Amino acid sequence: MTPGFRSLPALFSAVLAAVFAGGCKPPAASGGGGGGMVFQVIAVEVRKQAVAEVVPLVGTLAANESIEVKSEAEGVVARIAFDEGARVAAGALLVALDQTKLTASLHEAEAAMELSRANLERAKQLLRDKLISQQDFDQTSGSFNVNQSGVELRRRLLKDAEIFAPFAGTTGARQVSPGQVISKASILTTLVDLDTMKAELNIPERFLGQVAIGQKIDFRVDAFPKDRFTGEVYFISPQLDSGTRTALVKARVANTEGRLKGGMFAKLDLAVRLRESALVVPEPAILSSGDTNMVFVVGPQTNAVLRPVTLGLRLAGKAEVVSGLEPGEWVVVEGVKKIFPGAPLRLSPPEAAAAYNR
Repeated sequence: MTPGFRSLPALFSAVLAAVFAGGCKPPAASGGGGGGMVFQVIAVEVRKQAVAEVVPLVGTLAANESIEVKSEAEGVVARIAFDEGARVAAGALLVALDQTKLTASLHEAEAAMELSRANLERAKQLLRDKLISQQDFDQTSGSFNVNQSGVELRRRLLKDAEIFAPFAGTTGARQVSPGQVISKASILTTLVDLDTMKAELNIPERFLGQVAIGQKIDFRVDAFPKDRFTGEVYFISPQLDSGTRTALVKARVANTEGRLKGGMFAKLDLAVRLRESALVVPEPAILSSGDTNMVFVVGPQTNAVLRPVTLGLRLAGKAEVVSGLEPGEWVVVEGVKKIFPGAPLRLSPPEAAAAYNR
């Protein structure tokens, strides 16, 4: 039995079977039904509307960019130039290490390079005058190249003593303090770009054909249950996960207000099958018995006509009817338990059915 649908009582099912088998008229309703009793019911018009089969999915939100900020050099923290949770621009200074030793080492290397440069210039003149051998000149030239490389290395080490933001974003918690000795593995803070978020989903293989680049997706998060957020698919994995038979799909989501955070669960309903013009009736109109579904249609003489129907998609409070009804017919949605085939009906005013027409 389909959940949410009203079931035919066993006795009523037996009576219907006798009616269909013998072609006789249904029995009169008890309590004077043969004396012209009319049954008050609520009926709605069968209408066409777009219906979609949706698959509930849960994804994860991730920042557009997210890194752990570390230093390429070892040393003592001299200055922390950021505030926790603050916005920083690309290229902004985050942390500076003590540069005293590095500066002294650079000056020493520069002095050695200048001396070797002077020796190289003298060696060039001596070689032209054939006062030294080619081997002696090559040794002097090599010494200069070594000293020049040493200067470039120390300049780079001095540059590495300052850690800058590689992109604009928001800093995380501070993990170090001034005066602390850090290594290359030390995490100084985190930096995330929250202006744009990524919704990452794993789509089952059988629904993958319903997803395309540029497709819009709507989702909700627990932190803001009344709001819906929209993203646009920009990545579909070219390969499925062999264990789960799912493909990773990513969508970009604008987050200018900064309400979405990395790690949030994104709950969405993926539309995988859409029919623009389908017949839909309210769920209370459906009478189910096993695999058989029926509705009471309001006949030409304002009487109840029992009609078998074939159902399609189940929607929220409604059901798609694939066959058995035509647009414009009226089906009983309230009072179905007290009527029978051929029962005379009195329809309630249209406003009584307003709740079923939403």
